[in-house]
Amino acid sequence: MSVLAQKNILVGVSGGIAAYKIPLLIRQLIKLNCKVKVVMTPSSKEFVTPLTLSTVSNNDVFSEFTTQKNNNPSWNNHVELAEWADIFIIAPATSNTISSMVNAKCDNILLACFLSSKCPVFVVPAMDLEMYKNSLNQNNLKKLQTNLTDVLPVGSGSLASGLEGEGRMLEPVEIIQYVEAKIKDTLPLNNLNFLITAGPTHEKIDPVRYIGNSSSGKMGYSLAKKANELGANVTLVVGPTNLSMDLSNIQSIRVQDSEEMFNETIKYFKNSDVIICSAAISDFKPVQAVKNKIKKEKGLESIKLEPTKDILLELGKIKTSQFLVGFALETDNVIRNAKNKLKSKNLDAIVVNKIDDFNPISSDYNQIDFINSDLKITSFEKKLKTDVSGDILNQIIKNVKET
Repeated sequence: MSVLAQKNILVGVSGGIAAYKIPLLIRQLIKLNCKVKVVMTPSSKEFVTPLTLSTVSNNDVFSEFTTQKNNNPSWNNHVELAEWADIFIIAPATSNTISSMVNAKCDNILLACFLSSKCPVFVVPAMDLEMYKNSLNQNNLKKLQTNLTDVLPVGSGSLASGLEGEGRMLEPVEIIQYVEAKIKDTLPLNNLNFLITAGPTHEKIDPVRYIGNSSSGKMGYSLAKKANELGANVTLVVGPTNLSMDLSNIQSIRVQDSEEMFNETIKYFKNSDVIICSAAISDFKPVQAVKNKIKKEKGLESIKLEPTKDILLELGKIKTSQFLVGFALETDNVIRNAKNKLKSKNLDAIVVNKIDDFNPISSDYNQIDFINSDLKITSFEKKLKTDVSGDILNQIIKNVKET
């Protein structure tokens, strides 16, 4: 999943021949699951039509401060557009538009949105060779960068004038790659390797029967998605679940039993920065699984069980610089038992699931306490697991920075 997914992106189009590439840029942003709106300078309509941009963006396009509806003018609120945007891409950015931006000129809706924007702004220059090299334009581009505006490089090749050289606008895919990289650099978990376990394990009794702990996997899935959104490289080791979730851009490894869960977790542990063990691993397994299905008529007097490997304990023994987080689901002496688990297994933090007026195992909701290695408790209200995952990761970010 792209870091641009679900982002509101405002595209500003000024009057240059490179405007013909903007419909493709918008289509590619839509494919990344972005929401796109477009503002245009009046002169840009000579190169690409508002109808084309409206069609590909699935939104109205704004090129004037007002729109006439049944002879009644309505105001196109540039402040509202600027506040809506998470990211503002101005492409192509002509010499005239760049000069107006630097000098706070405000005679069209694109410039008004720029001057009202608080979000990251990416300026994509497009002009002829000598015009781009002109010291006045170069000074203007430097001034934009001083004003915390991101100026993209230009491409080199055939120009509209027939010359060869620098000045052409980057291709849409290059623009998106540049913006993605810059946005990712600002994310708090950028380039950290996360290893997350989720779901139950099924310990076989025979080919069709098993024992295990109850778990939907929802908490682990939500943590994996949220960590990825915050810039982490995520590996998710997940037991048997029926969940259907978008795990694009997340390395997901399916396992069945505790032994497989242990082996896969150990495999990725060394190269991980943060490990979150949210899986509800079965505490016991049959000493020996029967190869053929046990017939009901034959009966079963007993099943001899043995403990499964304590994955958290083993990870706590071998961890070096990794930040290791466990989960605890308690019904009695909740905090005391969780603190004991944190210390005995050499964890850096533990998340306490509470069974109170609801059971969080199959629910979309959870209520947690986060306990760090100093035994400091941070309590949270009952929330959707998607929101709880954000609380947990914020606590991890805070504690990792302090260590």
